[in-house]
Amino acid sequence: MLKVASYLLLTVILATFLLPYFYTVSPYELDPNKILQAPSLEHIFGTDRLGRDVFARVLQGGQTSLIIGFLAATISSFLGLIIGITAGYFKGNVDRTITILIDLFLTFPTFFLLLALVSYIQASAVILIIVISITSWMGMSRMIRSESFAIGNKPFIKILKVANVPTYKIILKYFAPLLAPIFLISFTFGVGGAILAESGLSFLGLGINPPSMSWGSLLSDGKAVIDIAWWVSFFPGLMIFIITFCLIQISDYLQNLANKKEIIKN
Repeated sequence: MLKVASYLLLTVILATFLLPYFYTVSPYELDPNKILQAPSLEHIFGTDRLGRDVFARVLQGGQTSLIIGFLAATISSFLGLIIGITAGYFKGNVDRTITILIDLFLTFPTFFLLLALVSYIQASAVILIIVISITSWMGMSRMIRSESFAIGNKPFIKILKVANVPTYKIILKYFAPLLAPIFLISFTFGVGGAILAESGLSFLGLGINPPSMSWGSLLSDGKAVIDIAWWVSFFPGLMIFIITFCLIQISDYLQNLANKKEIIKN
């Protein structure tokens, strides 16, 4: 399953970014003579209610969704990593302050916090990346904090601290390699979560605004004609499902691998 998920994920990503160079149909071109045409050889994914090619729009929207997903997950993962290591390494008052901050963010359901933020800000790809990033770092930071406590209590780390070895050297040389598996697992989950968050916001009309598009906005566009033109919503929804499913499979594999290594160590 891992190989299938990896190949499928890679195929979708490469197709999304490379096929527009070969499939030259404009995702913005209106054709009143081709409104809501079913999938065919001429239009692989059919056309929408304005006669636009759905396949071209899925490719264009996919670029937006994938960029937002990967960048938001990258930022939130590194933010969670830095905050978690800081809490677990320094402990004491630093840890208590960070724990209170994490608990404050966790008090509010993440998606409703997203809704509250984007309701007062004009949504764009950059804004969505920032908003999703600052509302999704808590899970990573809690796991990193917990593991950093365990690492910090190891005898050789205590010896290094007593020997006045610089903090950045201890973190980069000893903490980073041990925390890498947790980081990768959380990152893969984070990408899928960010794509779903963006899709949900766009579906509700609070995400990407026309003429820009994402898989979420395309899914929303098709809900008005779902009973007579299923393909308008089906294909962007299928892309969201494939990407998130593949990322979950990869994340599960990484988690099982990390657990096996932990068992062997013990």
